[in-house]
Amino acid sequence: MNCNIAVIKGDGIGPEVVSEAMKVLDAIGAKYGHTFNYEQLLMGGCSIDVHGVPLTDEAVERAKAADAVLLGSIGGNTSTSPWYKLPPEKRPEAGLLKIRKELGLFANLRPAFLYNELKGACPLKEEIADKGFDMMIMRELTGGLYFGARETKEVDGVMTAVDTLTYNENEIRRIAIKGFDIAMKRRKKVTSVDKANVLDSSRLWRKIVEEVAKDYPEVTYEHMLVDNCAMQLVKDPAQFDVVLTENMFGDILSDEASMITGSIGMLASASLNETKFGMYEPSGGSAPDIAGQNKANPIATILSAAMMLRYTFDMDKEADAIEAAVQQVLVENYRTCDIVSEGTELVSCSQMGDLIATRV
Repeated sequence: MNCNIAVIKGDGIGPEVVSEAMKVLDAIGAKYGHTFNYEQLLMGGCSIDVHGVPLTDEAVERAKAADAVLLGSIGGNTSTSPWYKLPPEKRPEAGLLKIRKELGLFANLRPAFLYNELKGACPLKEEIADKGFDMMIMRELTGGLYFGARETKEVDGVMTAVDTLTYNENEIRRIAIKGFDIAMKRRKKVTSVDKANVLDSSRLWRKIVEEVAKDYPEVTYEHMLVDNCAMQLVKDPAQFDVVLTENMFGDILSDEASMITGSIGMLASASLNETKFGMYEPSGGSAPDIAGQNKANPIATILSAAMMLRYTFDMDKEADAIEAAVQQVLVENYRTCDIVSEGTELVSCSQMGDLIATRV
């Protein structure tokens, strides 16, 4: 099978971790008879440096022409980088918001799974970590505060900023359906997270989720306020299967979930539209403090590539092979610096990629 992938390596550690994911994909191609064709595009700070904008219209069109997008991290140090002296609409993260909107990527899937071999890296109490957890955070990605109208202006002599949180019933219904569909393939439980005790948007969210739930009688569902969910993630993460929530809540909760896996470098991500097209990226940031030092953990990006094989190309066997290779490397006690512990062997970013590629 020929697979055309738009590759956006991005900023910071992005080029390093994406290169390792491509290495693993090429190993899969050699083993299973597939060809992965890569077209490299610019987005984020690197695009600002070349084009003056975080994402060009040409790059969007080329991404649309691909079968999928493999993305690294974007952005830099918000205190020192000249990118953050630009207006908000010209900063690196604006490119990410733009490509999500232009590609219609409304459903963000972020699995959080605690490997048995990494229980020692989990910051939770031992009795909690020993129970393990395996959840999928389903985040709505193209609505809410991040895409609402915003302005900063002077009102009665006082500078005032306004961000608008807006959701309509169609946006909520389509992400709820995706969430319940995923739950049907897992343990058939949905936890819908909102702030319905305060926000009108959350009250509408809850109403639509209840309507969708009627079409899935096999799925158990519950509502949970976002502040309670944040507490429950560190108190009893094993209770969760599919966590369904809106854009900003999902952004925060998925980062929290990633850290209890042992490292944000372990959390993969898929963003899907109405078709099989998707954009696949690690959930962590660009980590400019270690960029170029060959220290980054590429596992999240490699697992994101496995998600690409599974969700866009229907290559379940190949995706399983990558996931098994990651597990095997961890069993053999190889670790990057973010997850290294006593009795394990420290390896670099590129060495971790080599180890996984040779075990697919």
